[in-house]
Amino acid sequence: MPVRMVESPTPSTSSGANPGQTCLQPCSLLSVGQTFSGTQNVSSPQKEEAWRVNVRIQGCDLNHGYLCGTMEALNVPMADTPVVTFWEGEIVDTKNYTFFTNKWKATSEVDIDHWTKFPSFSPLLSQVEVDGGKSLDLSNYQYIFMRWKEQYFVNVGSDCGLTIAGFYYVCFSCVDGSINGYYYDPNSSPFQKLELKTTNEGRSGFSFSSYELQ
Repeated sequence: MPVRMVESPTPSTSSGANPGQTCLQPCSLLSVGQTFSGTQNVSSPQKEEAWRVNVRIQGCDLNHGYLCGTMEALNVPMADTPVVTFWEGEIVDTKNYTFFTNKWKATSEVDIDHWTKFPSFSPLLSQVEVDGGKSLDLSNYQYIFMRWKEQYFVNVGSDCGLTIAGFYYVCFSCVDGSINGYYYDPNSSPFQKLELKTTNEGRSGFSFSSYELQ
């Protein structure tokens, strides 16, 4: 939600009648109730700036490549309170979603530019360039790639000075629960980096504000 501006096994290639039609393996660190904390770099050419960010997973359905949650930015300069948004995510599983976004003003070139920011994407690049990764088997890969799209503000109005027009390219590590992401919006500073770490491996020990979702 930026300011509005004017080493693991290499995935294999699937074969057979239904290439890529394998489900991702469940990961305890990516499940309902899991929370993450870190920062989002929102620097512009004029100013260095980073916001503290908390994320909570509210829903996760690996069979349909779906998850959702809330994102809380704590030290937004133009806001009197933390700014909370509700987001929905697409899990790149090559069954429900591929690496090509095909919406939100993202071309395949934009997709590649952002996915290649993640070192764990390197083994997948050549196949993604061919078909968006449809023939890849990611079921046992130690990283899960996603897109997070903020849908609405939870506790402030849309006139708060922030924008949710863009979306995040996200890479999640199944090993340690860390999350890295890059925000894309043609009207915002490019490649704003999101860095999060899991904060409650047992669903405890982390205080997160409670909000009613409409």
